Amino acid sequence: MENLYNILGVAPTATTEEIRKAYRSLAMRHHPDRSTHPGAEIRFNAIKTAYELLSDPKQRAAYNQGLNNRIITDPDNEARALWHSLFDRCGMVVPHDGHSSL
Repeated sequence: MENLYNILGVAPTATTEEIRKAYRSLAMRHHPDRSTHPGAEIRFNAIKTAYELLSDPKQRAAYNQGLNNRIITDPDNEARALWHSLFDRCGMVVPHDGHSSL
């Protein structure tokens, strides 16, 4: 599962208002009715799920607790996922480099 903060492009210390602004911006860009990209619906659903969880204080606290206790077993894949998330938010396509899929 991709990091929900990465999906919305916000820091774990983001305020509720920052999360809401990021959600609205990304939802407009990736909404299936507005985007012709083949993966728009999947991306939109991921954005919606991330927002629903992070906008609820109790669910966000539980998610943060699990995120902080997570063990990274593949740091290269973790770093690659972060870069792909960043480029995706900027609307850039990153070519596959032969490494394991994200």
